[in-house]
Amino acid sequence: MTVGILRVNLFIHESNSLKEKRMVLHSLKARLRNSFNVAVTQIDEEDKWQRATLAVVGVEKDRDTINSILSNVVNFIGEFKKAELIDSEMELI
Repeated sequence: MTVGILRVNLFIHESNSLKEKRMVLHSLKARLRNSFNVAVTQIDEEDKWQRATLAVVGVEKDRDTINSILSNVVNFIGEFKKAELIDSEMELI
């Protein structure tokens, strides 16, 4: 069993309030959960209305599978129009 942890830093261009930020993040987190069967939560920068740090966690039988899933998550977030992917960091345990 391998646990994959992905940390992503986002910049939300069109957010002018925390409410707008929450709407964008809610949409992104729901899409990630539904598309990739992963757990997603905001872990940092809750009080900044254009920045967010998310943790994405998944568990699979083997290392290659979870690595592939989390790489696809990074690609998906990179193509997400409402937020810009600034940085990502992956760890496999």
